[in-house]
Amino acid sequence: MSDIIQLLPDHVANQIAAGEVVQRPASVVKELLENAIDAGATNIKLLLKDAGKTLIQVIDNGKGMSATDARMSFERHATSKIQKAEDLFNLSTKGFRGEALASIAAIAHVELKTKQDNEELGTCIKIEGSKIVSQDFISTSKGTSIAVKNLFYNIPARRNFLKSDTVETRHIIDEFQRVALAHPTIAFLMHHNNNEVYHLKSSNLRKRIVSVFGTKMNEKLVPINEQTDIVGIEGFVAKPEFSKRKRGEQFFFVNDRFIKSSYLNHAVVNAFDGLLEQGSHPSYFLYLTVPANTIDINIHPTKTEIKFDNEKALYAMLRATVKHSLGQYNVAPLLDFNRDANLDTPYEFNTKTKPTSTPRISVDPDFNPFKEEASKEIHTPFKREPQTQSWESLYTSVAITDEEKQSELFDNQQEIKTQKTFQIQRKYLLSSIKSGVVLINQSLAHQRILYEDFLESITVKEANSQQLLFPVKISYTSAEIEMIYTIKTELENAGFSFDEFTKDSVTIKGIPVSVTESKITIILEELLSDIDLEVPDASFSHFDVMAKSFAKTLSIKTGTQLSEREQEGLVNDLFSCKEPTVSPFGKPTFKTLTLNEIDNLFNS
Repeated sequence: MSDIIQLLPDHVANQIAAGEVVQRPASVVKELLENAIDAGATNIKLLLKDAGKTLIQVIDNGKGMSATDARMSFERHATSKIQKAEDLFNLSTKGFRGEALASIAAIAHVELKTKQDNEELGTCIKIEGSKIVSQDFISTSKGTSIAVKNLFYNIPARRNFLKSDTVETRHIIDEFQRVALAHPTIAFLMHHNNNEVYHLKSSNLRKRIVSVFGTKMNEKLVPINEQTDIVGIEGFVAKPEFSKRKRGEQFFFVNDRFIKSSYLNHAVVNAFDGLLEQGSHPSYFLYLTVPANTIDINIHPTKTEIKFDNEKALYAMLRATVKHSLGQYNVAPLLDFNRDANLDTPYEFNTKTKPTSTPRISVDPDFNPFKEEASKEIHTPFKREPQTQSWESLYTSVAITDEEKQSELFDNQQEIKTQKTFQIQRKYLLSSIKSGVVLINQSLAHQRILYEDFLESITVKEANSQQLLFPVKISYTSAEIEMIYTIKTELENAGFSFDEFTKDSVTIKGIPVSVTESKITIILEELLSDIDLEVPDASFSHFDVMAKSFAKTLSIKTGTQLSEREQEGLVNDLFSCKEPTVSPFGKPTFKTLTLNEIDNLFNS
């Protein structure tokens, strides 16, 4: 037999490696930003077009590369971060695999410009699909500029798997936030389609968190600070009253590297035990500093998973530290009910710099509790009825009253006789049909009704909008503002009307007729979360996601008491839907039970 095993060409091997390293445009953003940080940059710019599908460009003022290093950086397993295997357990850099640039160059058009500080000219390299097109000397500023164009141009199937620009932009912003939060001393700038999304100046940790998530975040933060021989923990947790239904603002950093750890997350949630509502998740920004030789980062190409030598000790310390800070800043209640809360002071409080003063007592000398009582007029309890115009009108009014009372009495009896629906445990509706009974889930049924109504009003009819007497201003993060702006047209078709967009807020002056003013914030938050999870590739899918989100938020919830008229109206509206059998999310809205099935229950 002939030999069948052969060595794959480099460009094929690079494309295979790219499948692990580059999953979407956000993966490229992460790798390029980390390379810029490893190069010692203090100012980093990220430029995007079409959610990174057309262009991803990162410009930094780092130390740059020589002509030889620039060429070698695109080779597989070529890196300046490590030299021997032992270095894997003492890493101080973001990257170390030497796969990122080679993988990116295999599936995109890449243009690299770089120059070192002591060189007169820099180097420009252009690569298309792992093939070097040109390499020239150019005049450029110190640092590196790398532009990745037409991502997945030679793998059309992979490009088709990408989601909409809104979703891909959200993933890029997530990666950008993680890098920016890990390095508050580095200035970052992010532009998307020539619109500025972030402009973060060099600052401390608290200011960086506030600049990323909005000014309202400042009042939510509770500081964390604990130093031990095993781990140093610092950062912030949000107060329990600001917890969210969705997981989102939860960040762990180990040695300035973002990680995901369900084990450590459980420690933080455990520290909030008894302070959170059911189903709520706390927000936190926690920075752990551990010896580099006690962790293993080389587990996955994304480097977001880490193994610790002493996970149990870390769990206990993290839980105790968070719990201590919640108690120190009077967020968590204590058992000492006789304690005077005014005596509590933070550990860092200094009485020398902040001297205490004697409390003052103010007394009103003119106060007289009997003065007001004496001035009151005396009223007799007798109230004279107004005189009627004639004696006939008296009897006429009484006769009419009796007839109304009789009609109301008989009407009520008739309603009792003709009642067809019954509510069970404020969750289900039981209605009789010719063949038996039907059991309806009131929440899922209402979701189907609202879903079809919204979809029809958005796509077929002109959505009616009610103007608000006072426009509502809602604060959002820059990432959320960007997402709302991308679906602004669809929201306007649904009945929303916007007055002003700023970097950290949206002003709404009109809402759909079926939406109340108190639910505007809830609806938009749910919508942003749903768009994150859905796959809206066509413009119609945006409408579909919006209709589902609106229906889920505004539907009747379990535990709502319905009147007989509301019950019958819900049943009638459900069975006049185009697809009454399932909710918008594929769950059955009702179950039927025939008379034969009911008889079998008693005969068995």
